[in-house]
Amino acid sequence: MAKVRHPISPYAADATMLLGQLLRKSRIERKMSTLNVAERAGISRGLLRRIEAGDPRCTIGAVFEVAAIVGVKLFDAERGAMSRAIETNREVMALLPKAVRARRMQEVKDDF
Repeated sequence: MAKVRHPISPYAADATMLLGQLLRKSRIERKMSTLNVAERAGISRGLLRRIEAGDPRCTIGAVFEVAAIVGVKLFDAERGAMSRAIETNREVMALLPKAVRARRMQEVKDDF
């Protein structure tokens, strides 16, 4: 059975391409080989090549791990600040509803 291709927005396509380029640039500037980065991240060289090529189907965990290894900061916060932001968001999310349901539209009776 053929894989189902899901559409991707132009913004998401550009963002994954830019992130891949930043990761590759940082890896090369640090003189790290694809084999070295892939081994440290616990992924295959093929997956690393796909990440650097901007493939949007790569797992986010693998992308974040590669970013950490090659030194690309994905957020402006340092480790302590990021932990505080996570805790703040956790507190806010506890106040939000667990699920969001679409409202049912009532049929308009316009026969006079």
